Amino acid sequence: MKYNQLRKSGLLVSEIALGTMVFGEENIRGTDQKAAIKIIHQFLDQGGNHIDTANVYVEGRSEEIVGQAIQGKRDQVVLATKVRFKMGSGPNDQGLSRAHILKSVEDSLRRLKVDYLDLLYMHCWDPLTPIEESLRAFDDLVTAGKTRYIGVSNFKAWQLMKSLTTSQINGWIRFTAAQYQYSLVERGIEAEISEVCLNEELGIIPWGPLGGGFLTGKYSQGDKPDQGRLSMMPEETEESWERRSLERNWRILDKMASISERYKVSHSQIALAWLLKQSGVCSVIIGARTVEQLTENLKTTSVEIPLSELDELSELSKPIQGYPYRFIELYGSR
Repeated sequence: MKYNQLRKSGLLVSEIALGTMVFGEENIRGTDQKAAIKIIHQFLDQGGNHIDTANVYVEGRSEEIVGQAIQGKRDQVVLATKVRFKMGSGPNDQGLSRAHILKSVEDSLRRLKVDYLDLLYMHCWDPLTPIEESLRAFDDLVTAGKTRYIGVSNFKAWQLMKSLTTSQINGWIRFTAAQYQYSLVERGIEAEISEVCLNEELGIIPWGPLGGGFLTGKYSQGDKPDQGRLSMMPEETEESWERRSLERNWRILDKMASISERYKVSHSQIALAWLLKQSGVCSVIIGARTVEQLTENLKTTSVEIPLSELDELSELSKPIQGYPYRFIELYGSR
């Protein structure tokens, strides 16, 4: 396993992170407790140290499973969780208010059976709460030793920059990590968010690196699946079949198939290897449901794919530039 510095911090994270969103789900795409604990232990045994969860995953059940799995192994783990979304029936059981943040963190620590977090994320922007209130609460949590670092997820670029500026002005701890959807079939963050992260020295932590399973190469054009994650996601959601089954995405898969055959690597390994070459990316979150999936994805750290092949994938998957980005690309850099 290889480790990367989490940008401006001194924290080292494994370049493959273990996502736990489906741990504890009782359906065909979930992973029960016994299997989840086995996956976590194998991940740690193979050198992985970065485990990502959230209080909202399976209504806290994911955190409970992670907490049980890391008993006696806490020092091996860089543990990340999140706060923002609804965790109860009351009016203050959601958002980024000081009240909800502090209560949620105490609940997460209890479920995880730990005294502190390594990384705490704001899971999404809260339009109701002033960002100063949220950031001050996060700063107090660091001072109190409840978390070591803080991060951000799913903010717009202006929201991210406003947050960083607010922290700097007030002398509060700044975000260290930025967790966003990022893959060969979803490169939207490159318009502005990636540049903010690079210039402000935040480590990019991609989620959804396989496009909800689309980039595994197991689907056929014109044949919507009746099983798996893509079959279950509503049309309006990020990882739906409708968002994935596009002509340009099938061209990406054709290229991946060629690379897979030539270098004897899987589609998943290609997708992860491409992401790990992108500027600012420190650790990529994989959502392994089985030990077999985990084993295959961890092999990414040792696969060798020529940079020229990855560059071709970059060109094939390059997002269509709108204004003002295409204008700046033509004139702004001269």
